[in-house]
Amino acid sequence: MSISDALREAGAKPAGKRPYFMTPEVERVLAITMAVAQELAVARQRNDTLERLLAAKGILAAGEIDAFAPDANAAAERALWTQEYIARILRIVQQENEAAVLADDVASEDVGEEISRDA
Repeated sequence: MSISDALREAGAKPAGKRPYFMTPEVERVLAITMAVAQELAVARQRNDTLERLLAAKGILAAGEIDAFAPDANAAAERALWTQEYIARILRIVQQENEAAVLADDVASEDVGEEISRDA
Protein backbone atom coordinates (compact mmCIF):
# COMPACT_ATOMS: atom_id res chain seq x y z
CA MET A 1 0.00 0.00 0.00
CA SER A 2 1.37 3.39 -0.94
CA ILE A 3 1.53 6.35 1.43
CA SER A 4 -1.17 8.20 -0.49
CA ASP A 5 -3.46 5.13 -0.40
CA ALA A 6 -2.93 4.73 3.34
CA LEU A 7 -3.62 8.41 4.03
CA ARG A 8 -6.72 8.39 1.81
CA GLU A 9 -8.13 5.31 3.57
CA ALA A 10 -7.39 6.77 7.02
CA GLY A 11 -9.55 9.78 6.16
CA ALA A 12 -12.47 7.95 4.53
CA LYS A 13 -15.91 9.20 5.54
CA PRO A 14 -19.53 8.28 4.96
CA ALA A 15 -21.51 10.14 2.30
CA GLY A 16 -23.34 13.35 3.17
CA LYS A 17 -22.60 16.29 5.38
CA ARG A 18 -21.47 15.79 8.97
CA PRO A 19 -24.29 16.47 11.45
CA TYR A 20 -23.32 18.77 14.34
CA PHE A 21 -24.83 18.60 17.82
CA MET A 22 -22.67 21.32 19.36
CA THR A 23 -20.83 24.19 17.70
CA PRO A 24 -18.60 23.05 14.83
CA GLU A 25 -15.53 24.22 16.75
CA VAL A 26 -16.42 22.18 19.85
CA GLU A 27 -17.24 19.16 17.69
CA ARG A 28 -13.88 19.45 15.93
CA VAL A 29 -11.90 19.57 19.17
CA LEU A 30 -13.96 16.74 20.66
CA ALA A 31 -13.51 14.55 17.58
CA ILE A 32 -9.75 15.09 17.57
CA THR A 33 -9.49 14.48 21.31
CA MET A 34 -11.54 11.28 21.14
CA ALA A 35 -9.50 9.99 18.20
CA VAL A 36 -6.31 10.51 20.20
CA ALA A 37 -7.85 8.93 23.30
CA GLN A 38 -8.96 5.86 21.33
CA GLU A 39 -5.56 5.43 19.71
CA LEU A 40 -3.77 5.81 23.03
CA ALA A 41 -6.02 3.31 24.81
CA VAL A 42 -5.43 0.66 22.14
CA ALA A 43 -1.68 1.29 22.09
CA ARG A 44 -1.41 1.06 25.88
CA GLN A 45 -3.31 -2.22 25.96
CA ARG A 46 -1.18 -3.76 23.22
CA ASN A 47 2.04 -2.52 24.79
CA ASP A 48 1.03 -3.91 28.18
CA THR A 49 0.20 -7.29 26.59
CA LEU A 50 3.54 -7.47 24.81
CA GLU A 51 5.57 -6.50 27.86
CA ARG A 52 3.74 -9.02 30.06
CA LEU A 53 4.19 -11.84 27.54
CA LEU A 54 7.87 -11.08 27.00
CA ALA A 55 8.59 -10.77 30.72
CA ALA A 56 6.70 -13.99 31.51
CA LYS A 57 8.81 -15.84 28.94
CA GLY A 58 12.04 -14.32 30.24
CA ILE A 59 12.73 -12.66 26.88
CA LEU A 60 12.68 -9.04 27.97
CA ALA A 61 14.84 -7.53 30.69
CA ALA A 62 13.90 -4.38 32.58
CA GLY A 63 14.97 -1.23 30.71
CA GLU A 64 15.39 -2.85 27.28
CA ILE A 65 12.40 -1.06 25.77
CA ASP A 66 13.63 2.32 26.97
CA ALA A 67 17.13 1.64 25.60
CA PHE A 68 15.94 0.49 22.14
CA ALA A 69 17.17 2.50 19.12
CA PRO A 70 15.39 1.68 15.81
CA ASP A 71 17.37 1.02 12.62
CA ALA A 72 16.66 2.97 9.41
CA ASN A 73 13.96 0.57 8.22
CA ALA A 74 12.13 0.64 11.54
CA ALA A 75 12.42 4.43 11.66
CA ALA A 76 10.87 4.67 8.15
CA GLU A 77 8.01 2.36 9.15
CA ARG A 78 7.41 4.44 12.27
CA ALA A 79 7.35 7.62 10.19
CA LEU A 80 4.69 6.17 7.86
CA TRP A 81 2.64 5.03 10.85
CA THR A 82 2.92 8.52 12.35
CA GLN A 83 1.57 10.09 9.14
CA GLU A 84 -1.37 7.68 9.08
CA TYR A 85 -2.01 8.32 12.78
CA ILE A 86 -2.10 12.08 12.32
CA ALA A 87 -4.44 11.64 9.34
CA ARG A 88 -6.84 9.63 11.53
CA ILE A 89 -6.69 12.16 14.35
CA LEU A 90 -7.24 15.13 12.06
CA ARG A 91 -9.87 13.31 9.99
CA ILE A 92 -12.57 15.85 10.85
CA VAL A 93 -10.45 18.73 9.54
CA GLN A 94 -9.89 16.86 6.27
CA GLN A 95 -13.60 16.08 5.97
CA GLU A 96 -14.55 19.70 6.57
CA ASN A 97 -12.14 20.82 3.87
CA GLU A 98 -13.65 18.27 1.49
CA ALA A 99 -17.18 19.39 2.46
CA ALA A 100 -16.29 23.00 1.65
CA VAL A 101 -15.51 21.88 -1.89
CA LEU A 102 -18.77 19.88 -2.04
CA ALA A 103 -21.08 22.67 -0.87
CA ASP A 104 -24.14 20.97 -2.41
CA ASP A 105 -23.66 17.85 -0.23
CA VAL A 106 -26.81 17.15 1.82
CA ALA A 107 -26.67 16.57 5.59
CA SER A 108 -28.87 13.87 7.14
CA GLU A 109 -30.26 16.44 9.57
CA ASP A 110 -31.38 18.60 6.61
CA VAL A 111 -33.19 15.63 5.05
CA GLY A 112 -34.89 14.91 8.39
CA GLU A 113 -36.08 18.50 8.71
CA GLU A 114 -37.41 18.48 5.14
CA ILE A 115 -39.29 15.22 5.70
CA SER A 116 -40.83 16.48 8.94
CA ARG A 117 -41.98 19.68 7.22
CA ASP A 118 -43.61 17.71 4.41
CA ALA A 119 -45.41 15.32 6.79
